[in-house]
Amino acid sequence: MAAKAAVLRQHQGAMKIEPVEISSPGPGEVLVKIKACGICHTDMVMRDGLLPVPTPVVLGHEGAGEVVEVGDGVTHVCPGDHVVMSFASCGGCPSCVEHDPAYCHQFFPLNFFAVRPDGTTAITAGGEPVHSHVFGQSSFATYAVASGTNVVKVPADLPLEVLAPLGCGIQTGVGAVLNSLDVRAGSSVLVMGTGAVGMSAIMAARIAGAARILAMDLSADRLALASELGATDILHPDGKKAVLELVQGAGLEGVDYIVDTTGVPPLLAQAVPALNIRGVLGLVAAYPPGEKLDVEMAFMMSGGRRIQGVVEGSSDPQDFIPKLIAWYRSGLLPIDRMMKFYDFADISTAIEDGESGKVIKPVLVMS
Repeated sequence: MAAKAAVLRQHQGAMKIEPVEISSPGPGEVLVKIKACGICHTDMVMRDGLLPVPTPVVLGHEGAGEVVEVGDGVTHVCPGDHVVMSFASCGGCPSCVEHDPAYCHQFFPLNFFAVRPDGTTAITAGGEPVHSHVFGQSSFATYAVASGTNVVKVPADLPLEVLAPLGCGIQTGVGAVLNSLDVRAGSSVLVMGTGAVGMSAIMAARIAGAARILAMDLSADRLALASELGATDILHPDGKKAVLELVQGAGLEGVDYIVDTTGVPPLLAQAVPALNIRGVLGLVAAYPPGEKLDVEMAFMMSGGRRIQGVVEGSSDPQDFIPKLIAWYRSGLLPIDRMMKFYDFADISTAIEDGESGKVIKPVLVMS
């Protein structure tokens, strides 16, 4: 099928929209006409070569659209269904069997190697192969061949451009709070960084019934929105006060949970002493390879404190994305408040606005 896709020809380069050909779906796959796709920080990490994603490649992993065709063995969706796409998982490893696919034993190759398990791609340009299947989808395109395991049917009456980012960033932030950390009602939560993941975590902390929700960021505009979306306290890091001092300045001795979306190791080292007894630090950001976190072991051990890694909010998309949609419908998860929509042709502007911090969650809309 003829399509258009934003092709990345070399790392740290620009994605340019090109005519491409999309293959028919194979066994266990779904062909989706893409209506919208969110832009995630992980796309930029892959673009810059910080993950071993080969080029040329089509990125994009927060796609949503309409099913066109299904391959053999796919029974949970059919042509005409509206779907959101999430990450890929194998379906057969111990984690997948236990409905914990975010920790699939094959997560890395299935999501970052940009080929099918047999080494083939679903995209060609001028007869030459272009890598596909990033996060089992590669949705910076007008059509995508997705892995059946990561395609979730969604209600047809809701706008796909709003639902698209559920598949990664929003799922990660909300799931970090409700699934990974299992935040208790009446507790205190510090969210460091108020991008799309952090803002989603703030909304989730309100859903969880946290009594104090502290938002930390350098952007006054983002902090103002965080206050509207559920933050009870605003922390302004100025480089002179440690995180614990800022928390104590808000009238707390410490916090029960910290959600880090910044990926800044020195800030993390400052944050650990702010954990209450039995407190948990959730590592949610994309951390630079090789970076270490220096913590005092006696402090961690004596208070039963924990550090927990979080991938995709420890979510099973087939189960969790419908919950996210229910919270959106009810008004508890007003995710559209942080979105700005761009025509697919303006992908470069959308990326620039996201990286500069001008926009929290850019979303491409395929005309």
